[in-house]
Amino acid sequence: MRKIIIFYTIISLSSNSLFGQNGNIKINQSNKLDSIIKLKKELNSKIQNLRIQIYSGDRDNAEQTIQEFIEIFNGTSAAIIYETPNYKVWVGNYYTQLEADKRLIEIRKKFRSAFIFRPEIQEIFEDEIDEKLDQEKLIIN
Repeated sequence: MRKIIIFYTIISLSSNSLFGQNGNIKINQSNKLDSIIKLKKELNSKIQNLRIQIYSGDRDNAEQTIQEFIEIFNGTSAAIIYETPNYKVWVGNYYTQLEADKRLIEIRKKFRSAFIFRPEIQEIFEDEIDEKLDQEKLIIN
């Protein structure tokens, strides 16, 4: 019995060196793949899936709310949107639900009525157009 165990041990140890593979792996990929990945990253950065609404009501209070928000959360985008009959303050552009949830926890400490929503695509592009027009006005003036 002992001879059989020794025999199998020797065979298993020697078989590793017989069937072991040494070498390099070469990956062939198209140059187009890099450009597609770059394009996808660019598109993902422009997607504005989720936003947080912190106010809905009259214009004066909307302007006051957005100023207060900017003072507290500097660096986060914020916009006043008019949807008849209310002015709404929308903040942030979040790609994932997790990212929006984390930010909502921080925002609710100051703005208790804040909530997450998904704007319609048309609204997103209207906001971008408005921002570009505002930037052009600043350059002209």
